[in-house]
Amino acid sequence: MNEPWKYRIEERVRWGDVDAARIIFYGAYIRFFEFAETELFRAVGLPYGVMFDELDVWLPRAHLECDFRQAAQLDDLLEVCVYVGRVGHKSLRLDFEVRRKGEEALVAEAHFVLVSVRRDTFETVPVPEELKRRLAPYTRPASRADDDPHAEVAAR
Repeated sequence: MNEPWKYRIEERVRWGDVDAARIIFYGAYIRFFEFAETELFRAVGLPYGVMFDELDVWLPRAHLECDFRQAAQLDDLLEVCVYVGRVGHKSLRLDFEVRRKGEEALVAEAHFVLVSVRRDTFETVPVPEELKRRLAPYTRPASRADDDPHAEVAAR
């Protein structure tokens, strides 16, 4: 479980994340994914403000998919892993895994497809080389990506 190409954050399930049964609301996972994504970009020296200004692109989401494996509950400490599952010509795929801290079993897994667009026109453009270079340490090794049946999604 200690793959160095996965970036990890920890986040606790809070009151605002749960329903009346104290089980995490499915939409709250998106916030956890956003935190992990934001911190990944910060870790590679490209916090959003810098990335958008220096690379002159936006990265809107074109696709989001999530599978829920177990119910997380109020006060659970979750470990959220994020990594680049695939880089296409004009898009990239971020993969997410959520576990309770210290446990092997998945609570949820998801992926986003982010499309590279020019900031002023929203025209799709190639993923900037600088972004690929910086994200390389957190990119799934090719042998694993080649086995992924969903990898073609990022090739748009």
